[in-house]
Amino acid sequence: MNFYSNLPSIDLHGLDRITAIIQVREFLEDYYKLGYERVVIIHGIGTGVLRKAVSDYLAHEKHVLDYKVDFMNPGCTVVTFKRNN
Repeated sequence: MNFYSNLPSIDLHGLDRITAIIQVREFLEDYYKLGYERVVIIHGIGTGVLRKAVSDYLAHEKHVLDYKVDFMNPGCTVVTFKRNN
């Protein structure tokens, strides 16, 4: 059982970098607006191209508090949103 299986996720397998980042941007905007605390981005392991593109994007995303590659599944990145509560 995956610890993050109850969190919203997006699977980027098969996408190029540009399409993946567009999808990630829309996904993050939607779930931030819906009030979620965390989401999961599934980028796969492969050559690491998508993981790096996602990481580079998340480093500059204004709603992201923190993001980490899942230590149990390095094909996923867990994103924590900032909240102004």
